[in-house]
Amino acid sequence: MRNGSEKKFFEYTIEVTAAHIDGLNHVNNVVYVQWMQDAAARHWNSVSPAAAEDEVSWMVRSHEIEYLNQSYLGDVLRVKTWTGEYSAVTWNRHYEIVRASDGKKIVSARSVWILLDKTTGRPRTIDHNILARFDEEELK
Repeated sequence: MRNGSEKKFFEYTIEVTAAHIDGLNHVNNVVYVQWMQDAAARHWNSVSPAAAEDEVSWMVRSHEIEYLNQSYLGDVLRVKTWTGEYSAVTWNRHYEIVRASDGKKIVSARSVWILLDKTTGRPRTIDHNILARFDEEELK
């Protein structure tokens, strides 16, 4: 794997609603996975032209999640993501979810994403054009 340069973070906030709460009165673990996917999509959409949607898509290969604290109804959470190491067709993406009121880290996670060619449905090389969208400088 190659290591990219210092990454720019993408961040937004979300308020916990009743739809996010499970039978234990805290955010359900599956909701955090959805928020991770949403963060990745928002970040990608913020740096990619609309035409890219016709060419490529991303598929998750794996998730690694540490649930560190609970969050509850009404909590405002900061969802933060950034890209990390990459190979020819995979890219690590990191996440942190932090409660805004006290700064407690709720979730720390990493996903491995695979870039797919929409025409063939097969993995596609992560080339300079893709890397440049995230300000990657180390291209080997």
